[in-house]
Amino acid sequence: MQPNVLSNYESAKQQYAKHGIDVDQALDKLQNIKISMHCWQGDDVRGFLNRGQDLTGGISVTGNYPGAATTPDELRADLEKAFSLIPGKHKVNLHAIYADTDEKVELDRLEPKHFQRWVDWAKEQGLGMDFNPTCFSHEKSKDGFTLSHPDEDIRRFWIDHCKASRKIGAYIGEQLGQTCVTNVWVPDGFKDTPVDRLAPRQRLKASLDEVFAEELNPAHNLDAVESKLFGIGSEAYVVGSHEFYMGYGIANNKLICLDAGHFHPTEVISNKLSSLSLFADGILLHVSRPMRWDSDHVVTLDDELIDIGRELVRGELLGKTHIGLDFFDASINRVAAWVIGTRNTIKALLRGMLDPVDALKKAELEGDYTTRLALTEEFKSYPFGAVWDYYCEKMGVPVREDWLADVKAYEREVLSQRGN
Repeated sequence: MQPNVLSNYESAKQQYAKHGIDVDQALDKLQNIKISMHCWQGDDVRGFLNRGQDLTGGISVTGNYPGAATTPDELRADLEKAFSLIPGKHKVNLHAIYADTDEKVELDRLEPKHFQRWVDWAKEQGLGMDFNPTCFSHEKSKDGFTLSHPDEDIRRFWIDHCKASRKIGAYIGEQLGQTCVTNVWVPDGFKDTPVDRLAPRQRLKASLDEVFAEELNPAHNLDAVESKLFGIGSEAYVVGSHEFYMGYGIANNKLICLDAGHFHPTEVISNKLSSLSLFADGILLHVSRPMRWDSDHVVTLDDELIDIGRELVRGELLGKTHIGLDFFDASINRVAAWVIGTRNTIKALLRGMLDPVDALKKAELEGDYTTRLALTEEFKSYPFGAVWDYYCEKMGVPVREDWLADVKAYEREVLSQRGN
């Protein structure tokens, strides 16, 4: 270990200990938190089942940085490189279109065998996995409706796909010995103002009821539902709104997914966590950065990300919250995007753990808002960076920006050779 990293850490520990903060204990806790890193950053949400399909569902990836993965093996290699630069053991979040199979198969006929190579790889890497049905970029989703479609045959296709996805998720969870979260998001909505807002939601509810009808072992699979405010092509009305899914999730004991980019520009999901935790069995987070609505920029250590980390720690919500990432940027090195976003998310959690939470709560309860404000502000300049450096060194990953040299070398030796 570098001498300055250890000495800086020991000094930081002493400063935090004055406020009753056990830094070693915080790092032990942090080591057990798994971030679900999304595979679709690596290939611009293209997948492998229906390659060549245009992106639909309000999804748009901009940029043409060289080196996007075009095969499952390339994508897994890129994920391995990213994970080698991120402290801790985590999870991979997989969409159904990333099936690794030599067989031509439709979405509604997918089986666990089509993901066996992913499962075997995850076992070798010591990783968990999460899963998602892919209800976009398909001939039967091009008019903007899936589970709420008025055509019963199209609706049936998507119901069968989501049912198949749950079984795949359960298989993944059983095989890996880590619970798989299977998250259902659909892009359904109208570009212009609808006359009937109720009927599509009635159809969506009925479809979901059928999708979730089969009981699966919650140790293997947990179901989640994800809302959205609006999308490209569904600016006026989205069937699966926040209110719809909050009601559905609470009534049916499903995880409720809060995506940082799926709300009004002035809303933040950090302020929703405490309320939702009182009524929902569990929460799924999709951590993103909506610079202009759902633009899915790479996660930076901004105020909202820090507040998300603080809320999870202060409310003791980490035990019931599943944290995943959701962004896609093709204008920069895609491996670097994963590393930056995931390391920042872990940093935000560590920042929350290194706040004097007990002292702040005590001051607030006693009406001592002066102390509350003073401590909050002073702790912004406490030596968090020294603790983070030590954690990275301890976990065997590069300290600070040293990881960038590894990514640049990987770009020269691997990514630049792909010719895309």
